[in-house]
Amino acid sequence: MHAKRVNIFRGAKNLALTMILFSVAAGIAKPQTSHQGSEEARIERVLSGLRAPIAIKSQPSERSTLAEEMAQSHLPGISIAVIDNGQIAWARGFGVKEAGRIDPVTTSTLFQAQSISKAVTATATLVLVNSGRLSLYKSPNVYLKSWKLPYNEYQAHEKVTLRRILSHSSGLNVGSFAGYQPGEPLPSLLQILNGEKPANNPPIRVDFTPGSKSRYSGGGAEVMQQLLMDVTGQQFPELMKRLVLTPVGMTSSTYEQPLQQTRWVEAASGHDGEGAVIKGKWLIQPQMAAGGLWTTPTDLSKWALAITRAWKGEQNELFSKRTATEMLTVQKAPYGLGVEVQGVGPSLEFSHGGSNLGFRAQVVMFPAVGKGAVIMANGDRADWVIGNLIRSIASEYHWPALRQTEREVIPLSTTQLDALVGVYSLPPGPSGEVVTYEISRTGNRLFAEFKGLGSYPKYELFPSSATSFFSTIGLDINFTLDASGRATSLKMGDIPGTRKQ
Repeated sequence: MHAKRVNIFRGAKNLALTMILFSVAAGIAKPQTSHQGSEEARIERVLSGLRAPIAIKSQPSERSTLAEEMAQSHLPGISIAVIDNGQIAWARGFGVKEAGRIDPVTTSTLFQAQSISKAVTATATLVLVNSGRLSLYKSPNVYLKSWKLPYNEYQAHEKVTLRRILSHSSGLNVGSFAGYQPGEPLPSLLQILNGEKPANNPPIRVDFTPGSKSRYSGGGAEVMQQLLMDVTGQQFPELMKRLVLTPVGMTSSTYEQPLQQTRWVEAASGHDGEGAVIKGKWLIQPQMAAGGLWTTPTDLSKWALAITRAWKGEQNELFSKRTATEMLTVQKAPYGLGVEVQGVGPSLEFSHGGSNLGFRAQVVMFPAVGKGAVIMANGDRADWVIGNLIRSIASEYHWPALRQTEREVIPLSTTQLDALVGVYSLPPGPSGEVVTYEISRTGNRLFAEFKGLGSYPKYELFPSSATSFFSTIGLDINFTLDASGRATSLKMGDIPGTRKQ
């Protein structure tokens, strides 16, 4: 339930859907600002200025509209909140809650927060640290009553601590959880921790020396869930409401799993990469701390602003400046305590992404300059739209980072390009699908296309050397040549590919 952000190709295949998306969006969720005219113009520039992460030097930078990219990505709905000058500048919803229906996404539509749930859970932990009820330096077993983290040889010289759990350096396993279909048996938290049926995850255990490296762990969040329940004596949704949601004004949000039936009407349905509603509309997430939060971009913006006020030493509803500073200090790169942290000074940024089946989300905040955004969407291919939208917001609101960058292209001969043309085998997909990466040439231009993971359009590869290429979507491709100069393999980022033909 965690995804790095990637980016979408521009263009719209379905003009009808494009028109529907904006006819539905028209007139709803008006921007929350006292400067309606000027803010409206900025919103329009954001919505029409989506851009890939890379532009070609000395060439005009292409732009696309939100509606075009939603249509291209088969994305039914998206909800956006933009933060500027330390407050929510505007929030709007676009598209529909469920494909084939007309119920629009508004600013009050609930989305699964996915792994952003972990960041809000970490906030509750830090509230108790700030009050002295917990220590970041102690083992979770000091506080756990209902269950204990088993000892093993990896803990012989270094111990698991709350600090290491919150910074994903504890040695705890289970990176993500699959969730459960409606009607399936749901595991208890103890069954999740022990990996016992009907839980669909392995036991949550330490499998490397604590503190030795950073590795994302959803399992650590579940240990924190049990710890917080044992310390407070409350069920998890209630303690999260008391410690974080109510104090910061997240009035629409809940960790209740399954979502109460009376609130189904508020929720967006999840969709696969082709825009079809997933079975059951959404998965149930009994691993609440790791991915069980239902919320809105407006509510998550209130959370980000509360963290910002604490970090600045201003009056806030959570904790002291000292605690907030620890939260936003890198512990083991790239993590602070519960959030990803990078940059310094005005460029200091805290963020978190999320990825559950059918949903994607991103929150990013620059506390020193009071700027940020939260975007939530109900489709598996929303990552690309979110990334391009973030860059449009960053440009319009003059963020200190996350804007489009330029790269230079060098000329190559058709002979050099032809040596790279072919079909390359990639690692299998999540369900064992055969995945290939097909390289072709048109004139003096090289193109690439994924096959095996749904419908993805071709995109151009630009040479920075005879063997190194990049795309405007931010993906680097490096080829390995044999003695004759013909490519035998490639690396797409860190993903290896071997020539088939």
